[in-house]
Amino acid sequence: MGKELSNIIQFLKNWTLPVAIAIGTASYLTFYYVPALDGLGNRIGPLFDVLFPLFVFLTLFITFCKVDFHQMLPHRWHTGVLAMQMLLVGLNIGIILWLKNSQLSTVNSLTSPLLWEAVLTCIIGPSASAAPVVVGKLGGNISTMTTYTLISSLASALMIPLVFPILEQTAHVDFLEAFLIILQKVAVVLLLPLVLGWIMQHYVKGLCRKIAAQPNLSFYCWGISLSITTGITVKNIVNSSATLSLLLAIAVATLALCFVQFELGRLVGRRLGEEINAGQALFQKNTALSIWVAYMYLSPVASIGAGCYVLWQNIINSMELWQYRKKTIANIPQQNYSKLNTKTR
Repeated sequence: MGKELSNIIQFLKNWTLPVAIAIGTASYLTFYYVPALDGLGNRIGPLFDVLFPLFVFLTLFITFCKVDFHQMLPHRWHTGVLAMQMLLVGLNIGIILWLKNSQLSTVNSLTSPLLWEAVLTCIIGPSASAAPVVVGKLGGNISTMTTYTLISSLASALMIPLVFPILEQTAHVDFLEAFLIILQKVAVVLLLPLVLGWIMQHYVKGLCRKIAAQPNLSFYCWGISLSITTGITVKNIVNSSATLSLLLAIAVATLALCFVQFELGRLVGRRLGEEINAGQALFQKNTALSIWVAYMYLSPVASIGAGCYVLWQNIINSMELWQYRKKTIANIPQQNYSKLNTKTR
């Protein structure tokens, strides 16, 4: 019994992200299809509105307790990844404008501007606040990844109010207002835990060391956040007014985009000396902000793209982590691995 429980716990540790996605999906669908749970769902719904930002905050706060702030400097790969993002944004805008001015926009779902607007939200969004967490698990540099997350957030705050008025004539976007709103949203999620992490490292060193000594704590906090995000995503898909063919097209397109951005990021990183970080920087997106942007400036249907993207990117993250564990174990001498395995159990 003890061995079986140990195996279950180890499985949950190894596959935290897919388990979180499964729990979030199953939880929402259970409440959706069981009418007797409507009252309970209405009561606990507001609770998740509080829990989600709390666990995102804890994820980043724990991570930033480990950041080496002396390494938080601009690097060449930051410029390369940002340039690649801008190139992809430009290509996507060109496709949307061409479709809107042609007769192809009504042919099928693949030529629908809504599809490409959904894709755009997954490109123009900043790097995910939790990207340093995954980078740390993959053996990358948390400090330089944190720096890029800040740079990426600023770049997206500049691009979004410039781009969306071009696409939607009805979207009257005041540049300064939109810029400040996006910065405010990013600051609450990203800058506050960063500042508190710096304070902990300099003034509460004992507690900071204890927090930093827990290698997977931030990752499990992110797993809880992902479960809540998944439930919200499934809710948006189930209640969407889009046709089934368009929803499928968005799901497939965002899956393909995950691989495209991942590979392009890795390509930039190989040339500029930081493959792991660059791959995650271009590929792992702040989908919560992308969903908000879609609702604010485009349409609810476009937000489905970011919702699907968060599921795909975390499945890919899980495969990355599995490959990294497999590679790490293969490099450990068998005698040492046996000792490590015994300690784990």
